[in-house]
Amino acid sequence: MAANANLHKAKDAKNDEFYTQLTDVSKELMHYKQHFKDKIVLCNCDDPTWSAFWKYFHLNFSALGLKKLISTHYDKNEPTYKMEYTGGDDNDIEVGVKTPLEGNGDFRNQECLDLLDEADIVVTNPPFSIAREFYIPLLFEHNKKFLIIGDLNWVSYKGIFPLLKDDVMWLGYNNVPSFVQPDGTIKKFGNKLWFTNLDHEKRHEKLILWKKYSSEDYPKYDNYDAIEVSKVSDIPCDYDGNMGVPITFLSSYNPEQFEIVGFCDTDSPLSLGKNYNEYIGYKQDRTLYGRTGSTFGKCPVLVMDDKKHPYYEKNGIRVQATYHRVFIRKKVGA
Repeated sequence: MAANANLHKAKDAKNDEFYTQLTDVSKELMHYKQHFKDKIVLCNCDDPTWSAFWKYFHLNFSALGLKKLISTHYDKNEPTYKMEYTGGDDNDIEVGVKTPLEGNGDFRNQECLDLLDEADIVVTNPPFSIAREFYIPLLFEHNKKFLIIGDLNWVSYKGIFPLLKDDVMWLGYNNVPSFVQPDGTIKKFGNKLWFTNLDHEKRHEKLILWKKYSSEDYPKYDNYDAIEVSKVSDIPCDYDGNMGVPITFLSSYNPEQFEIVGFCDTDSPLSLGKNYNEYIGYKQDRTLYGRTGSTFGKCPVLVMDDKKHPYYEKNGIRVQATYHRVFIRKKVGA
């Protein structure tokens, strides 16, 4: 088991080597200019010699009205350095004061934590494998403003979802479709985006709702007290109860228009506590699947058989599970 764990760690470390492109940094940062005047920005997961974050803030130092830019270089095994820039020649990204660090530049080292305390705003692409468990909690522990890249699937974790529900963290403007790998090739993703606690206009834009509710179009879950809304664009305009929506809804979430009630897990206030361990699974072609409904996990379940997907049956009752859902409801008067 120890060997297995080490293999997973090695895989995670390799998978952390994804470098953000300047076009993606620029595309997102253009929406936050008002937050940076007279501020100290820290990029604590970035090599200042080639980081797109260092380049962006260095080139736009005066335009943003920054007070100071700091970046730390990381090396797994060797002591490294920090770079600091306070203005003078924005166009030459090599201009800055280079100072050795005692350690390897890990953001958890005390000297890096001291830089974190000095900074006003942190902007970076943290290591995906440890960001959810270590990096985001650290930002909140040190009461920092931030704009970082992460994974959409993070929203399903207990350490992250409450931050979104309590409106102390939210999603940014854009997805980040691809990254540069160490060998120079491009790696494409479909689930990387920005997390932030910097306010922006998009999160105050009201979703235009036009579809009318009907029990046929919006069936109720069998294991949660909510209706199924399979597309964000299909949120009904005339339904005031609990609704289950795809997690992509969080990109359109307006806290003045909606309330986040919970997520699909056993701790959800909407959970009815049902399990489907005795339901027998069948494939799309109606042959036995070899599994039971215990594989549903915490997913919302509908009493239905759309004849397009596998289903599970007990005593003539057929059910199918949806993908994970965020439970929401409209705010009064919204």
